[in-house]
Amino acid sequence: MDNKIDISVIVPLYNEAESLPELTEWIARVMDEHNFSYEVIMVDDGSTDDSWKVIEQLHAKNEAIHGVSFRRNYGKSPALNTGFERARGNVVITMDADLQDSPDEIPELYRMIVEDGYDLVSGWKKKRYDPLSKTLPTKLFNATARRVSGIKNLHDFNCGLKAYRREVVKHIEVYGDMHRYIPYLAKNAGFDKIGEKVVHHQARKYGKTKFGLDRFVNGYLDLATLWFQSKFGVKPMHFFGLLGSLMFIIGLIAVMVVGGIKLYHIVHQQPHSLVTDSPYFYLALTCMILGTQLFLTGFLGELVVRNSPSRNHYEIADELK
Repeated sequence: MDNKIDISVIVPLYNEAESLPELTEWIARVMDEHNFSYEVIMVDDGSTDDSWKVIEQLHAKNEAIHGVSFRRNYGKSPALNTGFERARGNVVITMDADLQDSPDEIPELYRMIVEDGYDLVSGWKKKRYDPLSKTLPTKLFNATARRVSGIKNLHDFNCGLKAYRREVVKHIEVYGDMHRYIPYLAKNAGFDKIGEKVVHHQARKYGKTKFGLDRFVNGYLDLATLWFQSKFGVKPMHFFGLLGSLMFIIGLIAVMVVGGIKLYHIVHQQPHSLVTDSPYFYLALTCMILGTQLFLTGFLGELVVRNSPSRNHYEIADELK
């Protein structure tokens, strides 16, 4: 039976054995001071150090600490999704295991969910202890994410410290590298009461960062995917069909213009070359071919969507019978 508790803290981790004892002790101290019933779910994402052994030792000392160990490294999103599936708390908190997120923020995050009525509260590390090579791309990335997602009040989409209403984590699926866009996923699922809290950012105490600059490139690609899914996920013909039709019409008009010019020269007995000698003929033909392919892509996409078992799955907030 799923016995609910006040707070579930989900900690995805990879090679963080040194920081885990200090982190769990800190979390337990905060929970005890505020009389919260809680659980800590640590998801070991295929660590190659002694992280899992440390988790086993911590669990033996404190039954509120639970652990899941992946056989290999899958990434942060699968680790979070696994934690979400197991969470029993009315409020779910996510934080990184590197001690850069402060457990002292938990009580206020909890209050904002329970009393202020937010569905999701994201942390904002306004003052960061990261090098300039990391902070500048982060600001550009967040500005783009705000623009595309329409969530204008968030300054730090990628902050690991977040709080969720239980219903949110049970209605979204985090996969690939989509953990950066959980607020966007929540918004698309109908949970649009999204808030932000300035949180304290601490310098890394143990180990080294697991993320490189490639995450920014992947982040933009994932953002484009999410945007397309939210706009055209159930109606691909509205995108591919429209774009394909426009390209085909432009190509058709261009072919008619090239042919019309040729006929004009023939009628007036003027010197003329073959239609195939004109580069515009091939550009027009390419537009027509690409337009046809895009239209067929939209058509095939519609067939896939129409045969999907989830085509009429809608999130229902409440119902009276």
